[in-house]
Amino acid sequence: MALITLRVLDGADRGRIFSDVPTPLTIGREEGNPIQLNDERISRFHLKIQEDQDKIVLTDLQSTNGTKLNGESATIAVVRPGDVIAVGRTLLLFGAPEEIAQRLAALRGADLTTGVLQGADEFDEEPSAASLDFELNFRDDPEAEVLLHTLLPPELPDALSPGQNAQLAELLQYINLRMRSLLQSVRVKPKSDNVTLSQRQWQNLLDLQVRLAGYLRRIGEPGE
Repeated sequence: MALITLRVLDGADRGRIFSDVPTPLTIGREEGNPIQLNDERISRFHLKIQEDQDKIVLTDLQSTNGTKLNGESATIAVVRPGDVIAVGRTLLLFGAPEEIAQRLAALRGADLTTGVLQGADEFDEEPSAASLDFELNFRDDPEAEVLLHTLLPPELPDALSPGQNAQLAELLQYINLRMRSLLQSVRVKPKSDNVTLSQRQWQNLLDLQVRLAGYLRRIGEPGE
């Protein structure tokens, strides 16, 4: 059972801290939610956060106004320390300060548990308060927040059955073949940094995006 921390950045509950809340949990405006928020734009039971295969997963519970993760609409997503969840008029920062510091340090190539910066000499044998404070002040550095919310290639899911592995491989192969066809159709304009794509292939690209959006919707809302 994972314990999570959420801090309210904005909204009617601004300043509240929900520390070490056990998962699974729901967030909403109704009594009975482990995290109850005073926001009329939030559904009675708005979203669920649970642990699955050592990851923390957010699921929107078909809320009226939806959920955003780092500014993007999300029906189901993995959440990590430093991520910002938007529900109604409320902004929630996911993770305790120390967890966010550890993640930011790791993204920068440092390890606060050893005090070693990859590719550099040791700067401390033990993690120091100064280095931890430096990482925690990421909001003073606009590049640090960008680093936390950088879109990185996701990991493949673990412990899939052979049938699920085959389905996933078939899906990725389908996308790969269509993208390869599109890339091969691109024409480079002489003496220019621009490339061109035919109208037919442009429509092909849009169709692929529509299909991907449909897949995401079916994964996020399997009952539809």
